[in-house]
Amino acid sequence: MISSPNPSRSLRFTLIPLVFLAITLPSRLFAQAKPAPPKPEPDVVIFTNGDQLTGTVERGAGDSIVFRSDMAGEITVPYAKIKELRAHGTFALLRKDTKTLTTDVQEGTVAYSDSKVTLTVPAGGTEAPGGQVTIDPKNVGFLIDKTTYDKQVLAHPGLLTGWKGTISGGATFVRSTDNGSTYTAATTLIRAIPLVPYLPPKSKSIFNLTETYGKLTQPTIPQTVPIPTPPSIAETSIFHAGFEQDVYFSPRFYALGDTSFDHNFSQGLNLQEVYGGGVGWTPIKSGKQQLDVKADIHYEQQTFSQSVAATTPNQNLIGSTIAEFYHRTLPLKIAFTENADILPAYNDARAYSADATVGFVLLVYKRLGVNFTTTDNFLNDPAVGYKKNSFQFVTGATYTLP
Repeated sequence: MISSPNPSRSLRFTLIPLVFLAITLPSRLFAQAKPAPPKPEPDVVIFTNGDQLTGTVERGAGDSIVFRSDMAGEITVPYAKIKELRAHGTFALLRKDTKTLTTDVQEGTVAYSDSKVTLTVPAGGTEAPGGQVTIDPKNVGFLIDKTTYDKQVLAHPGLLTGWKGTISGGATFVRSTDNGSTYTAATTLIRAIPLVPYLPPKSKSIFNLTETYGKLTQPTIPQTVPIPTPPSIAETSIFHAGFEQDVYFSPRFYALGDTSFDHNFSQGLNLQEVYGGGVGWTPIKSGKQQLDVKADIHYEQQTFSQSVAATTPNQNLIGSTIAEFYHRTLPLKIAFTENADILPAYNDARAYSADATVGFVLLVYKRLGVNFTTTDNFLNDPAVGYKKNSFQFVTGATYTLP
């Protein structure tokens, strides 16, 4: 005999899904009805030949703009090849005669037609009656989107932000009758403000450090008896640390403050301290190479090892550092650097020194590479019994900071 279903139980199982649907349906309908945020209207550039491209105006420098589109990627377009440009973002416009990045800056939306750049100032702007400024392209220095301008120019990056450079190291070990170890380490760090390379510089910080340390232990053969002769120990220690702070008063001229510390056991030099200030000039600057020439006036103190203190007195000097630094990117991503300086002393003509360094860094895998560096340190007044020149050739592994 088949029993009939329980009506109350069937009703209960029917009402449960209906109640759940009644609770969740309004929220689902509301979520579906919520309108999606509108997409920003693309910028449009119309070329003189009639072609048209949509995308985003990223920035402008001199007589051209940088435009990014899905079809063409990032391209640089001279104003001479543009018939009309309509950009919808807000930009900061800097004229070529602007002395600094914060002097006479105008903000608004940008357009280009009839061989003129037009800046439309937002409501309340006071740059021009009617809310528009018309500028000849040859007078435009930079066009910078407002977000980048506020972050890179008006904001103050933290002390640890924006450092770039390389860190290198190497080691050599000998374990036999003679025991020897040699260690080398070097780092060069540079921070340029603003952090984006296409803007004219405001300031630059440079820190560099190098150290070569070696120790060779050689036993006396044959040994004397009954008292053994102690082994002979030869040490090498060449250390340099320097810091320079540059403040630009034009895109290629800057004032600087610098300090450096040198120790060279191979010349009997315990410590050479330099504290100075001067000026610098960048006569060559492009995407592949840069040359800096600089000079300062400084106070210098030389102290020598205690073992030679009786024959080589310490010195306090007033002098200058005259230096040049050159960097170039070669094919195959090889980085070439060369720098040289001479330090004459005005109150003692004999107490001058000089340094020269040439280096190559070859990337091998991503940011890892190998370096080859030669350095010559010259001290005209070394400790008595020591040579004037100290030459090094160093090779090792290098990591390039992002």
